Amino acid sequence: MDVLSLAKDGFSRLDVSEKVKSVALGNLSTWLTDPVFVEYTAQIRYLIETGKWDVLLDSFYQVIPFGTGGRRGPVGIGPNRINPWTIQASAQGHSQYLLKLYGEAARRRGVVMTFDVRRYSQKGIYSDEIPNPVKDLDGWKLAQAAAEVYAANGIKTYLFESVRSTPELSFAIRHLKAIAGDMFSASHNLPPDNGKKVYDEHGGQLIPPHDQTLVDEVTGNVQTIQRLPFEEARRRGLIQIVGEEIDRAYHASAAAVSLSAERNLNIFYSPLHGTGVTTVYPVLQDLGFDVTLCPATSNLSGAFEKVTFNIPNPEVVESFNTSLPLAQKAAADILLSTDPDADRIGIMVNHRGQWLFLTGNEIAIILTNYAINRLRAAGRLTPQRVIVKTDVTTALIDTMARANNIACIGDLLVGFKYVAEEMNQLEAAGRGSDFIFGCEESHGYLTGTYARDKDAASAAVWIAEYAAELKRQDRTLVDALDEIYSTYGYCHNYLTEIRLLGAKGMEQIAAIMDHFRSQAVDRFGGFDVAEKIDRWQGAPQPHLSETDTSAPERARNHRPAHHGAAVGHRAQDQDVLRAGGQALPPGRFGRGQTDTRRCPPRP
Repeated sequence: MDVLSLAKDGFSRLDVSEKVKSVALGNLSTWLTDPVFVEYTAQIRYLIETGKWDVLLDSFYQVIPFGTGGRRGPVGIGPNRINPWTIQASAQGHSQYLLKLYGEAARRRGVVMTFDVRRYSQKGIYSDEIPNPVKDLDGWKLAQAAAEVYAANGIKTYLFESVRSTPELSFAIRHLKAIAGDMFSASHNLPPDNGKKVYDEHGGQLIPPHDQTLVDEVTGNVQTIQRLPFEEARRRGLIQIVGEEIDRAYHASAAAVSLSAERNLNIFYSPLHGTGVTTVYPVLQDLGFDVTLCPATSNLSGAFEKVTFNIPNPEVVESFNTSLPLAQKAAADILLSTDPDADRIGIMVNHRGQWLFLTGNEIAIILTNYAINRLRAAGRLTPQRVIVKTDVTTALIDTMARANNIACIGDLLVGFKYVAEEMNQLEAAGRGSDFIFGCEESHGYLTGTYARDKDAASAAVWIAEYAAELKRQDRTLVDALDEIYSTYGYCHNYLTEIRLLGAKGMEQIAAIMDHFRSQAVDRFGGFDVAEKIDRWQGAPQPHLSETDTSAPERARNHRPAHHGAAVGHRAQDQDVLRAGGQALPPGRFGRGQTDTRRCPPRP
C-alpha cells in the first residue's frame, strides 16, 4: 500500500467530516508530489509510516487562516503549520499585493520586520534521524526567509538586528514611513507556536476587506516564490539592518504619554521571558521609576521555562506564580508582567498586605479614570475627546465617558486592529489629538498615537504614575477601583475560556454558532432571554469579505458621518437579558464574559 493509501486509511479512523478528510488528503498529495516541497517529504512519510494521523490531519486540512491577529499556529510541516514555505508563500503573496496596490512606492518605502523570542524545540513529533526543515526554527530564520522573498520582488526590507516587541514594530513602520510590516510572533501561545502578523502603512493590522484581498493573493495567485539569497540582498541594499536609532525614538514616544510627575513607587516587573525587557523596562527607567526585573523570568527564552504551564499570558493569574514570591520579598507596591511580544500587560497590586490580580476590564476602567482625571486637571478634557474600545470590553467605560461629556466608540469587533482603524479615521479628519486611549478586555491598551497596536510600555507608564499618586495618599489601585464603582456603578467582571482545537474544534464551533443562529434560545442558566440579535443581519450586507463574515462578535454596523464627537462603527443593537423581572445592563460574550450587574464592592 502506498503512503497516500495509508493516510486515507488512517484518516478514516478519525472523528471528523469526510470533507475535512478529503481536503487533507488533497493537500497531502500535493506536498508529497510537488518538487517545491521536496525538503519536507521525508518527514511527511515518517508521520504516515508511524501512524500519526491526528498530527497529519491537523497539519493538512486547511491553509492557516487569518484571524484577529494575523496568522499564527503550531510550527510544523504542512499548509496548516508555520514553516519556511508557508512564510515565504505569504511573503510572495504580500509582495504581489503591495506591488498591485502601491506600485513602485512599495519598492521604495519598503517593509519593516521583527520577531520575538520563539524557537521551535518540540520533541516527539518528527524524526530526529532525518533532515527536518523546521528543527530549531525561530523568528530570525522566519524573518530571513521572508526578507529573501521581498528582496527578490524588489521591495526593500528593514530588519531589526534582534528581538523587538510588536508595538515597536508598529511604531517603526510609521517612523520609517514604510509601506507595511511583519511581526514574527505567536504572542502568548504555547512554546511550539509561531506566526506572522501583517501590518499596513499606518502601523495597524489589516481589516476587512483588505485582509481578504491579501489572503486571496496568497492562496490564489502565487504561482512561484521568488527568492534572493539573504547576503546578496544585503549587498544590494535591499535588506537593511536596523536597531538602536529606532529604539531611542520609540522609547521617547512611549514615555511622552506621561501625565504625572509622581515616581515614588516600587515596581517589580516580569517580562515572562519576552521582549518587554526592550520596551517596558527601559521606558519606566527613563522616566525615573524604581523598577526591579524579575531574575527568574527576564532572560529571553521561547521555552518560557519559568512560567506556569509554559503559557506566558498576563491575562491569567497563574502567569504570576514565579514572580509573585520574589515581588513580595522585594516589598514591591505593584507587580507588572507582559507577554512575549510585549503588547499585553498584567497587574497584581499589593493592597494592604494582600496581593490582588486585576482583570483586563478592571485595568481598562482604572486607566479610563486616570486619563479623565488628569486631562480634566490640565484643562484638556473637551467634548471632542474620544476613548475607543471593543464590544466585549466592559460597558462601564461607556458610562464613565457619558458622565464626563466625552465620546466612547465602544462597539467594535474583537481585535485591536479595529481600534487602530478608528484612530486612523480621527487622524484623517484632523482629530488625532482627540484620541485619549484605546483598550480591549484581553489586557491590551494604547495610551498614545505613536503606534497602531496595543502597547504594554505606554500602559505601564499610566499604571505606574496612577499607582504612585495613590501611594502618596496611602491608597492603591484597588482603592481607586472601588471609588470608581462607587461613583459610576458597581460591576462584576468574570472571564472564562473554552478551547476547541483543531479540525474537530472548528466543526464544533460552527455547530454551536449554527445552533444559536437557527434555534430558539429561551434561557441561559437562571437568565431568561428577552431578545436575540443575530449580528450577521443588518448593514453592511453583503459582508465586506469572508474574513468580515468570520470575524468574532460581529457587530451590526454602519459608518455614518461624524455624530457628535464620535466617528466609526456604530452598533445598532444591544443584547438584553432579564432575571427576576429586572432588566440587566448588556452582557457581551466573546473570549470571555463581561457582566455589568451591580454587586457588592471588593473587600
